[in-house]
Amino acid sequence: MKKTKIYLGLAFMAITGIVLVAADHIDAPSTAGTTADIADFYAFEPSEGSDNTVLIVDLQSNVDPSLAYGSFDEDVLLEINIDLDGDLVEDTVIQAIPRDGMMYFFGPVAPSQTGLTSEVLTDSPLGSVEISDSDAIVETTADGVKLFAGPRQDAFYFDFNQFNQVIGGTAPEGFKDVDEAVDTFDGSNTMAIAIEIPNTMLGTPTATNALGLEVYKAWVTTNKKQ
Repeated sequence: MKKTKIYLGLAFMAITGIVLVAADHIDAPSTAGTTADIADFYAFEPSEGSDNTVLIVDLQSNVDPSLAYGSFDEDVLLEINIDLDGDLVEDTVIQAIPRDGMMYFFGPVAPSQTGLTSEVLTDSPLGSVEISDSDAIVETTADGVKLFAGPRQDAFYFDFNQFNQVIGGTAPEGFKDVDEAVDTFDGSNTMAIAIEIPNTMLGTPTATNALGLEVYKAWVTTNKKQ
């Protein structure tokens, strides 16, 4: 099948592990306001001792709930990269790309190339799901993989304006107490992609976190069509 070459966009974020979360909001001017902008990446077990891993990527911070839903950019490919041998180079990837109201997923599979360029791995379909609007739609594949794509309330609590003032040196009092801080992202959505997948499809984790748990080294990139 035809593979579409793309180039790496400017949005990037990484985490290490299954039970950790990383966040990064609206600080990449070239990607802000688009689904190339990575906001959050969550990776965790859905329950203790589960044989599955949940991977959630939030894109495009501060999406006004009154705006039209389903605003994934069809020129942007999301790629979840997983390192299985500790060299910080992706050994397997899961891809997601929207087309005509659907989100299509590919992988997990070894990438055709690593680094700054990627191809849509259409020879390795994982499944697809209708992009949700006001009602959540979850698709479960024959392999037991659950897929979701659509808007969700931004779970990140952060006083972004006060943060900018502290960093800019105009708030000598520092950060506000929790009862005075303003959650900048309250009432805003992100465009979310969620995957629950059996660990047998991801491969064997080779890293150990500070809690002594075996974890995957994983990071997310967004890539734009060339």
